[in-house]
Amino acid sequence: MATKARFIRTDIGAGNPIFNQIRTTIETAFYGNNVIPVTSLKEAYKLAKDAPGTVVTDVPVYKPDLLGLDEDTKILLFNDGAVSGRAAAARKIMGEPGVNPGEYALKICEAIYQARTKKLYHAQSIVGLDKDFSVKAHLCIPQTQENIMYSWLLNFQAINEEVSIMYANSTELANEGDIYIFSDPSWSHPEHPMGLTFFDPDHNCAAILGMRYFGEHKKGTLTLAWALANRHGYASCHGGQKRYNLEGGRSFVAGVFGLSGSGKSTITHARHNDKYDITVLHDDAFVISTENGSSVALEPAYFDKTQDYPLTCDDNKYLVTMQNCGATVDAEGKIVPVTEDIRNGNGRAVKSILWSPNRVNKFDEPVNAIFWLMKDPTLPPVLKLSGSELASVMGATLATKRTSAERLAPGVDPNALVVEPYANPFRTYPLADDYNKFKALVAKRNVDCYILNTGDFMGKKVTPTITLGILEAIVEDKASFKPWGPFSDIEIMEIEGFVPDLSDINYVDQLQKRMQDRALYIKSRDTEKGGFDKLPTDALFALEKVVSEAHEASFN
Repeated sequence: MATKARFIRTDIGAGNPIFNQIRTTIETAFYGNNVIPVTSLKEAYKLAKDAPGTVVTDVPVYKPDLLGLDEDTKILLFNDGAVSGRAAAARKIMGEPGVNPGEYALKICEAIYQARTKKLYHAQSIVGLDKDFSVKAHLCIPQTQENIMYSWLLNFQAINEEVSIMYANSTELANEGDIYIFSDPSWSHPEHPMGLTFFDPDHNCAAILGMRYFGEHKKGTLTLAWALANRHGYASCHGGQKRYNLEGGRSFVAGVFGLSGSGKSTITHARHNDKYDITVLHDDAFVISTENGSSVALEPAYFDKTQDYPLTCDDNKYLVTMQNCGATVDAEGKIVPVTEDIRNGNGRAVKSILWSPNRVNKFDEPVNAIFWLMKDPTLPPVLKLSGSELASVMGATLATKRTSAERLAPGVDPNALVVEPYANPFRTYPLADDYNKFKALVAKRNVDCYILNTGDFMGKKVTPTITLGILEAIVEDKASFKPWGPFSDIEIMEIEGFVPDLSDINYVDQLQKRMQDRALYIKSRDTEKGGFDKLPTDALFALEKVVSEAHEASFN
């Protein structure tokens, strides 16, 4: 077993690093006499189907037997009222400055006490789909929230006989207990108007309170799994990975990193008009071994937006559950979903593993290249970075724009260009851990590193066709890169209509300012959160070198 849930009695106590106040508080809730175990996906479906407010559509789930469901299983729709996105402002992480463990232990204690009169469910799943990295997770959630539980079991891996055998043979992770998550979406507190997601990552536990959105539970579980992976020699990845199986037995493994709306899923699932034999690992969550470069997917299913998928789109046949979408009746009198974000923004669905025709849970082949997906209007469609420090720090200053997947606190500008290191807003450990691991992938494992601008370049849209064409050229080893102006560690593949004019003072000025913004961001890590995310000095040096070279360009 990778993580532990049972202990000999002499190992139970303060001397065992698995136990602490927060974990013990949360785990205890699972053993109340008001808690009912849900032991199968079929049982979870029946509970969700009968939950108040569930829309049971007349659309059957595709090949339900392969998913562990009954033949008559239908796609379920459940809406969350005015809530349709994550709330980063509600996250509190044990160990960060200003987070008082005693205060939050009491709030969680009280939340569990207030839930004592409710019927609660206990569900279990596996996070990590290969014996190299696999952990068990537990969710405790009240009655009336069955749709969250069902989607959670679908999104991760509900435990069955095959999964149990894999998990029993998985690599043991020393001093790691199972993941425990207590959730009560109906909880409220005057000090937490947007809810509270509290994480104790060192002890693999969380409380998700006042949060209706399924994405909080998905990303909350991943938050803990990624932190655990980070402690055991893995680079934790919020991104997609695919393998191009080429002629002559050659392969090319590409990892793409970007926030929701950056094109991450589009690139991961792109079939290039069936030009290549492609295998997909996952489009959202995986880990890369720093020891051998192999990668393991953390989830079998996909939590995808429905905005770009009209009702009759072929991809919709893989839907299993839906969140925050509409419904109507078709000409045959059948209840069908209304997608395309007509009801609200960020409509979502859990798609089954069958959506990707060639899907595996692990890539033994080491990753060949990583691509930072950015929406920075000063960057051309593609750049290649040399030097492990610059490659990693550009990931640490990944610039993008916020999306409808986020529920923002009052006063936050939804249109502002923001920095999200490694496209992972769910990090609970020091940023230096990711910086050093991605730096090592480039320096020690010779992984190539690129920036793909999937937004616009100085007002001109970079289309998916352009981006996929660039990727094809790189995969086929036909891409022609050359030094970019004065930059010693940056190369450019010139794309017609998108060639930067380094003689344009206005352009160079904007480019220099954006690079300076990155340098200032890295400097600010020295003091932000008490220096929790401070990076090594070589990170700032790599950026300041680019800023200096951009300054030189303005005088040429």
